[in-house]
Amino acid sequence: MPPEAAPTRKLTAPQHPLLMHKLSLMRDIRTGVKEFRELAAEVSLLLAYEAMRDLETAPETLSTPLATAEFPMLSGKKLALVAILRAGLIMTESMVRLIPAAKVGHIGLYRDPVSLEPVAYYSKLPQDISERRVFLTDPMLATGGSAVAAIDTLKAAGAQSIKLMTILSVPEGIKRVHDAHPDVEIVTAAIDDGLNDHGYIVPGLGDAGDRIYGTK
Repeated sequence: MPPEAAPTRKLTAPQHPLLMHKLSLMRDIRTGVKEFRELAAEVSLLLAYEAMRDLETAPETLSTPLATAEFPMLSGKKLALVAILRAGLIMTESMVRLIPAAKVGHIGLYRDPVSLEPVAYYSKLPQDISERRVFLTDPMLATGGSAVAAIDTLKAAGAQSIKLMTILSVPEGIKRVHDAHPDVEIVTAAIDDGLNDHGYIVPGLGDAGDRIYGTK
């Protein structure tokens, strides 16, 4: 038998003018905590529009004030939104307004300042995660270590359909995720140049968590 084909590595980076404008405002050092938080939520909604473009629908008969006809309604697997703590929270909290029936999970990771590798400290996922399409959120895909560790955790819990949603990514992080999990699609607002010596995205927007929560 011929060997199975390797999974296609998927990457979506929509170049929508509104998305680019809001992201540019997030990058600006003059943007304060309140506005940054609002922009992060708005960018997350625009990314969700792209990430959920392939959700399945099925016709359902409904009556409008004028007629009865078939209209598309969501079908297929139910959804789960999983945030990598803490910065991913802003993304799931905005997205759940679009899909209030989605279940929400959390994976706690922090990056060791010396090794830059992720350290896990918390995981709480829906019990039926294996039956749901999972949208994993983290504003920054830098080294890729935290994303890979979170995807490892999801798959160990039974998740089979996973998309990673990020606001900013770099080639190093994208490659690391795709090398470890080529079946996972990455949906990102922008792909920046790379990382500095401290593992931060350049030109980037600073530390997303600190700017969202005003902790620095």
